[in-house]
Amino acid sequence: MRFPRATRRNLHVSSERAGLRVMESVKRFITQRLKLKVNESKSAVAKPGERKFFGFSRSGEHNRRKIAPQALDRFKKRVRVLTNRNRGKSVEQVVKALSTYLHGWGGYFGFCETRPVLADLDSWIRRRLRCLLWRQWKTCRRRWKELVRRDVGKDAASAAVMTGHGSWKMSHVGPIQIALPNAYFDSLALPRLADMGRI
Repeated sequence: MRFPRATRRNLHVSSERAGLRVMESVKRFITQRLKLKVNESKSAVAKPGERKFFGFSRSGEHNRRKIAPQALDRFKKRVRVLTNRNRGKSVEQVVKALSTYLHGWGGYFGFCETRPVLADLDSWIRRRLRCLLWRQWKTCRRRWKELVRRDVGKDAASAAVMTGHGSWKMSHVGPIQIALPNAYFDSLALPRLADMGRI
């Protein structure tokens, strides 16, 4: 005997009252006619933006498909692990592992309808990598040489090296962005999430 797989469905109606009415009707059909069990913990009447569906939810008045906050949190947690300074790997190795994850994640979530979120994630990822490289360069001498080698003026490089700011803040300042522009990460074949899922 074959049993149907568990399925999830979102039904959109015009009001909460209509939602409650439809919910009861659907539950009766599923339990009485189909003889199946309804998972009460995953069934609810709520505004679109308050529910998630396979990692997506719906945004405000335009009802656009967006990435659920929980999915974004999991994504950032994974990227933090892949770009951890204690991994002892070259930036090329880190980007290779990161690219594999981004291709898979972006292939699924790249079809969201709130694309600025993907662009923000792209910026955040590149900042994580700049922070990683700044930490890997370690000494003031090494940092100064790397900045100058990457077209940063000597005075600007000296000022950046002598600052007391932490690595995360430094990853956002001008000299580091000049030394490690987006084009540099493009040359390492780091994918851009904002370019994925376009039709």
